[in-house]
Amino acid sequence: MRITKLEPIILHAPVTRGGIADSTHSITHWGAPGVAIHTDDGKVGYGFSGTHAHLPTDRLIVDCITESFDPLLIGEDPFEVRALWEKLYHKSEIYWVGRSGITHLALGAIDIALWDLKCKALGLPLWKLLGGSAQTKVEAYNTDGGWLNWSKEQLVSDCKRMVEEEGYRAVKIKVGGDSGNEDLRRLEAVREALGPEVRIMTDANGRWSLPQAIQLGSKLADFDVVWIEEPTAFDDVIGHKRLAESISTPIALGEQLYLAQQFRDFVHAGAVHYVQPDIVRLAGITEWWQVADLAHSYALPVVPHVGDMCQVHQHLCNAHPACQLLEYIPWLRDWMKDPAQVKDGFFFNSEVPGAGMEPTEEALKTINKI
Repeated sequence: MRITKLEPIILHAPVTRGGIADSTHSITHWGAPGVAIHTDDGKVGYGFSGTHAHLPTDRLIVDCITESFDPLLIGEDPFEVRALWEKLYHKSEIYWVGRSGITHLALGAIDIALWDLKCKALGLPLWKLLGGSAQTKVEAYNTDGGWLNWSKEQLVSDCKRMVEEEGYRAVKIKVGGDSGNEDLRRLEAVREALGPEVRIMTDANGRWSLPQAIQLGSKLADFDVVWIEEPTAFDDVIGHKRLAESISTPIALGEQLYLAQQFRDFVHAGAVHYVQPDIVRLAGITEWWQVADLAHSYALPVVPHVGDMCQVHQHLCNAHPACQLLEYIPWLRDWMKDPAQVKDGFFFNSEVPGAGMEPTEEALKTINKI
């Protein structure tokens, strides 16, 4: 089996209720620029990144795939996934102009597609190829009800619905609004509505300065918060270390880290407690696994950020021993043939061969309309 063609793909899916907001961005659609890798025996593997559906940026990602990486892949054996990752990372001319950002997003989409292709060729779901078990249960926590543009009443209502009607026992709400006191009032209202047994996570999306993070972060323990996610500047190892030494609430981060070496620095410094690697920021499954192994060696839990909005992280969490909990956001659910499914607060283990990233025929019809 040999690679014959790389086909660029850009999908844009609407988000919840026509628009959501965190502390830094407001969006109406989620972007999934990616690639379909074709082989000479008719098999196709799919891989996607995740963006804020900004078409010029999405085109840069797929152009990087087709213009810079395509020549290095045509004629190669797609089973040699790790070797191909090394080749694309070190041998492409793109290495000299960017080893993270757009180039990494492009490499990640290719890597996911290669793993998807390998699984399909072997007739296995990714979790089984990676050594997971059908008996493994990965718990879901829901992020899609905690947005900052929800009123306090809507926030409480959504969180109660997710717990009482959908079976979630953990939810995440956004903080980092214009008023820290209002953040705390919203958090207090959710805690009162959900009671003491439901776990609540918080996420500031890097909005706070270090003094703000220390001041507001010190009050999160009053509401028994599981973690504060991305409390301050994404790349600030020293700041997160100082914060970790100043507050009792654990720190979660990783959504905006692009390299395994960046995770190494945060972990080694004691600046993170919940490690959140994302295959669409890292260069795919191959680098994600390196980060998960690193965290596991430090006895740190891995709780991925799901920028793919698909099912691939579920496969990884099933197979890696550092993972027991995974974020759920359903924006691409209707766009995939085998979307992630949650029942009674736990992910369902799919038996469909692949990595759960194959779009529906209807989704593929939208590509030429963008």
